[in-house]
Formats: sequence, C-alpha cells, structure tokens
Amino acid sequence: MIPSKELTPLQIVTELNKFIIGQDDAKRAVAIALRNRWRRQQVEGKLKDEIMPNNIILIGPTGVGKTEIARRLAKLSNAPFVKVEASKFTEVGYVGRDVESIVRDLIEISVSMVKIEKTLEVREKAIALVDERILDIMIPPVKTTANPESEEQNHEALQNQKTREWMREKIKNGELDDKLIEFDAQSGGSNMQILGPLGVDDLGINLQEIMSNMMPKKRKKRKTTVAEAREIMIEEEAQKLIDIDSVYREAISRAENSGIVFIDEIDKIAGGGKGQGPDVSREGVQRDLLPIVEGSTVNTKYGPVKTDHVLFIASGAFHVSKPSDLIPELQGRFPIRVELKSLSEEDFIKILTIPQNALLKQYAALIETEGVKLEFTDDSIKEVARIAALANEQVENIGARRLHTILTTLLEDLLFDVPDKMPKKEIKIDGEAVRLKLEKIVTNRDLSKYIL
Repeated sequence: MIPSKELTPLQIVTELNKFIIGQDDAKRAVAIALRNRWRRQQVEGKLKDEIMPNNIILIGPTGVGKTEIARRLAKLSNAPFVKVEASKFTEVGYVGRDVESIVRDLIEISVSMVKIEKTLEVREKAIALVDERILDIMIPPVKTTANPESEEQNHEALQNQKTREWMREKIKNGELDDKLIEFDAQSGGSNMQILGPLGVDDLGINLQEIMSNMMPKKRKKRKTTVAEAREIMIEEEAQKLIDIDSVYREAISRAENSGIVFIDEIDKIAGGGKGQGPDVSREGVQRDLLPIVEGSTVNTKYGPVKTDHVLFIASGAFHVSKPSDLIPELQGRFPIRVELKSLSEEDFIKILTIPQNALLKQYAALIETEGVKLEFTDDSIKEVARIAALANEQVENIGARRLHTILTTLLEDLLFDVPDKMPKKEIKIDGEAVRLKLEKIVTNRDLSKYIL
C-alpha cells in the first residue's frame, strides 16, 4: 500500500481550506480521522487489527460542503473513494442495488488506481519496446543467411544497422509523429451483458474477462499516425509488463486499509415514525448496511475484501429526522457527529474568490478561451453574494449551489454573444450590471423559484 503523504491534521486542514470555505469543525474531525489511519499503520503487533476507524456523520443542509470535504480528503490521502446515496439501496429481496455493491465499487476504483500507478512505473520500459516495434515495421532488420563470410551480406547488414540507428533517433525525437504506419493492434472484445434482475455487479464476476481469457486474443490491422500508434502500443506493452496478480493484491490492501466510503442522504433511510410501510423498508436498508460498516468480508471478482478498517463518512440534512432515528446499532458505528453551518453572505464572497477552483476563476478561464478578459469588481461580487443569500432565504436553502444558478443567469447573454458580438478584449462587470440583470428575478418570488 502506498502511504498517504503523511500529512499532519493541521496540514490536512490547510489543504482543505484551499477548496472549502468555513466548516472548521468538520475539517478538524476528518483531519483527525485521516491521521489516525496513518497512526494505525505504524502500530505493531496484534493491537493494530483491533484499532477501528472512527466513522463520521456530517449533519447540515445541502450545498454547505459535506461531499466536497470527503472527496478532497480522499484526494489528499490518495485513497480509493466511492460516493453512494443511501436512498438508492433497497432491502435484500427487493429489486435495487444491494449494499455489497458499495464494496465492489470501491475495489474497482482501487484496482484502477493501482493499474494507473503501475503503468506509469513501467512506461519508460514500454516506450523502449514500442520504439523497437515501430522501427521494425518501418525498417525491418536484414535477415542473415547461413554464410557469415559474405561481404555483400555484411555490407547490407551494416547499412541497415546505420539506417535503423538514424531512424530510431527520429522516432524518439518525435520527428516522424505525423507519418502514417500500419501495424497489428489488439482487438477489443465484445461486451457481454446478462439480462434479468441480477447484473454482473451483483454476481461479482466478469464474464467478458473470463471469456477473453479462454479465447485467443484477436489482432487486427490498423493504419494511424506514428504518434497515435505509439500510444496504443505503449498501452499494450505496459499491460504485458505489469504483474496483474500483484495489482489485485495491492488494490485489495489499499481498499481495506485506506478506502473511504461516503454515504450521502443517510437521513432518507432514518425512520421518522413508527409502524409499517416505508419506515420498515428504511430500517431494512439500515440493517443491510450494518454488517458492511461494522466490518465483514465481501466476495469480489478480485478476491475477498474486508471492510473492518474502511472509513465510512455519512451525511444528511436531517430536516425531518435526526441521527437518533437511525437504529441504535448503526448509530454506534458513527461515533463522531459534526454539524455543518449554513453559509452566510460573507461565506459566499469568500467562496467566489478564495478557493483555487472558485467559480469566478472558472468563468474567467472559460471566457478567456475566446480572447476576452473577464473581470468582476468588488461591488459586483458583494451583489452576487447578497442575491444568493436572499434567494436561499426566500426560495429554498441550497447553499453554495445557489451561486451556480445565479452566475449562469447573470452571464448567459455574455457566454452566448462573446464569439460573435463582442469586439472588446476586456469586459468588466460591476454591481450595477448585476442588479440590472437580476433584481427583477429576485423581487418576483415565482420567477426566483424557477430561475434561481
């Protein structure tokens, strides 16, 4: 298993601050949880297996950063990460996704991550092999006969060798990238599907993979540029150089020890009342989730995967229910509960400007591709934030997602007209422009409901 960057909790929070505004309590909680995973890896002896992760429930309205915190955490730790919605699952025996598919999704992501890393490790070696393959196609080596003393043959072999050396350098330097070449490429197999309530995911097997291992690999002639052929061949050669069994072993280890599962909308399966009907079904889903969260072994096509040390982060708005409405056993498996705060007008100003992926930076980058520089004045940013906060109060609180809808409405005409009708190289948007465009929509509650 590749260790995380061994970040301290303070460093983790600092990294999260680059993308997420506010929510300091939630950041501290996940930072400690991530560091504890590294600490557990350093523990020696049998006690290591006894240390369980402290799973977390993030409580707060939509759009305040719950999912983003979990996603960024997984990126920081280079960990397999899967996001699932609790409301998509149904009890065993009903048509729908079964909870074990969470673990299968996690191991698929883990395998993909390890494959990419292993491919990068052998890429240089694969490139050297591919350059020889391309060279053999363009200038085949001279076949020697049984007479080694033939002067003519020796001269021809020497000339061939010199030409190949000259051509090899040109291939390496990319001077022949646009030249067309015909080569044998591996043919992709046909997709096999199973009809019926059980899919490949549920069976935990991959029939296409089994069949492709039984049948000989088909190859077909392809004619492409040298540059394209090179990439196709590098992929083929890299797959041959990778030990796939070690990939699977490492992927399982990484999923088991570093995997993060984010269960969204867990409040939707919390029973708010007593009796029959939907509450019974919700409780059934909770009971199905329980073994996975508690720690169990799930069979996958790569081998058995234990979930004892997978970190589970659940989230929900809990408008009509509360965490105590979950069954006691499941509550006990989420010992850390963090409440995220609703975003204020000041938070919106920071969200628009501070993060590395701030919305204003994104729109400026998009419009810059048309050769136009887009600039927002300070008063325009304040006005967008004010309108977002007002719309969240009047219509429905969807947090920072409101900024997306407002900026889309504000910049719609500009995004449409820029290529054809905008001779200016610089466009400045001020507070007055924001008010003129959005004031009527904001003051009309019916319009706000549908547009913002």
